[in-house]
Formats: sequence, structure tokens, C-alpha cells
Amino acid sequence: MEAGFDAGGLVALDARLDALPTTSLMVCRGARVVHSYGDVSEQSYLASTRKSILSMLYGPHVANGTIDLSLTLEQLGIDDVEGLTSAERQATIRDVLKSSSGVYYPAGSPGGDDAGTPARGSQRPGAYFHYNNWDFNVAGAIFEQLTGTSVHDALGDQLAVPLGFQDFDLSRQRMLGYPDKSRFLAYHMFLSARDMARIGLLALRRGDWGGRQLIPPAWIDESTRTQIDATEMQGKYRDGPYGYGYYWWTPRDPAPQWRGAFQASGHFGQFLLCLPAVDLVIVHRRAVSDAKAMARNAGIDKTEEPAVSAGQFLEIAGMVVAALR
Repeated sequence: MEAGFDAGGLVALDARLDALPTTSLMVCRGARVVHSYGDVSEQSYLASTRKSILSMLYGPHVANGTIDLSLTLEQLGIDDVEGLTSAERQATIRDVLKSSSGVYYPAGSPGGDDAGTPARGSQRPGAYFHYNNWDFNVAGAIFEQLTGTSVHDALGDQLAVPLGFQDFDLSRQRMLGYPDKSRFLAYHMFLSARDMARIGLLALRRGDWGGRQLIPPAWIDESTRTQIDATEMQGKYRDGPYGYGYYWWTPRDPAPQWRGAFQASGHFGQFLLCLPAVDLVIVHRRAVSDAKAMARNAGIDKTEEPAVSAGQFLEIAGMVVAALR
């Protein structure tokens, strides 16, 4: 029995995972691994979980003034293949980080809420949340423009090296998408569950890693706090189980164990959940082959494979919390 957990609860948890296409799960309480399932060393495609990691990379550069969140796309010289309108160019970096830019230009990669995309020009910047991959991809380009460092190099320098990733391979990190649609492609990441757990623990510790402040605590607080409540959202997200921060989802569960929780979510079943109230990090993976990831992001393969949904993950996380003693 793992210390601090009910043995029967963990047996039930593993039985539930057996019934799902889960490939690995890792639960950490503080700096201690208290439960694992499957191969936690397997590196795989993060899908949209990458967006929350980019948010973390922004932190030190916002704090030192390299990135000013009030800068507009116009001031940054951001444009796209077929051009942005003058109104769209008034979106700020902060609007982009809240997925509220009001720019509904076709995204250069899959993974956004394309079916619910409003008409271009229908919403002013900062006024309307839409889960739009154009925002996410341009955020990577803005980061690179202002810092002079590629997103993937920053992933290595700011996180992989200081956190002591065990499985990181810089050569596996890739830019993927449709360059004919947009000049802003997706900066995809491929990590293992146990390296993702380190990222979660860093966030849980408000940017501190063994006494070294890698990310300002104020940035962790701001980026993982609900900036857009679910009641302010439209379409399939309205009144759902999550609010939204700066590329982090914020669960709305009223139970005290979930107070201050924040989550990274990705297609197929990539999840990283931090529960500060109970000092808990939960990583869930549904591994996807590199070939599948690349074909999907090239628009070649649009078939869906068995996946673990956000609702199923919340069920899994609830089982972990219920097993706490």
C-alpha cells in the first residue's frame, strides 16, 4: 500500500485504467511518487498539453521585461499569409494568452475548436474566448521573436536541464502544421510521463525547484488562476467543468481538495493536473506514435483512435483524490 493512500482505492483505480486506452499514469504527492501505472518513461506526443508548458516558459521573460503582455500584434509586426485586419492587429499578447485575441484566421495546425470558430471581425480583441490554434501557434512565434530563443530550445534550457528530465530528446521536438494556410505552425513537444510530472511539481511549487526560483511565483499564480470563467464561454465550453487561465484549464469542482487546481489537457488523453490543496500532481498519458502525430498535423490522417476524454480523466483524478487518507 502506498503511504497516505487507501490500497483498495488504488486497486480500483488500476482496474479503471485497464478498461481505458491509458498507457501510463503517475501520481506524485510532493516530491514523492506514490503511484504509477504503465511505462512512465515512454516519450510521446503531448498534443495541446504543450500550450500550458509554453505558458510556463513565458514567465521569466515577462518578469524581466523581455515580454510585455500589453504589446499588440501590430506593434510586433505580426501578420499572416492573407493578411490580418487593422482590428485584429489590436489584440495584445495577453489576449492571445487567454485565447481571446478575436483573430479567427485559419490555424496552421489542427487541434482547436474549428467547428465553433466565429466569423472574422465578429468579436473585438479580448472580449470573447475561443479555443483557437491560431492564438496558440502565434504565441510561440511571439515568444521566439521577443526572446531570440526557439520554443524547443527554451523547453530544454528552462525546464529539461534544471529539472533533470530523464527522457528528454531535443531532436524529437518538432514544428508541425500547414504552412500553406498560416505562417504560424505548432511547436509540438514529445515528453514522458515522469518528465511531465517534474513540470507539474515545479508549477505546484510556484516555480521553485530545490531552492532555485525557475519561474516567478507571481506568474504561476496569474497564469493558473481563472481568467475566464466557464459562464463567460460560448459553445461547448459554456458552463462546463473548466474555466481558463493563460493556457491552463481551471477545474470548477467546489470540493476543498480541488481549490486552486489547474490542468493541462491534450488530445487522445494527455493530462497534467496540479492540486495545490492536497500537494498532488497527476499525469495521464495515452501514447501516440510519432507517425500518427505527424500525419495528423499534416492533415493526412484524420481518423480518430481510442482516447481518454477530459470527463474520463476527471473521473480518474476523482478516484485518486478519494483514495487519499
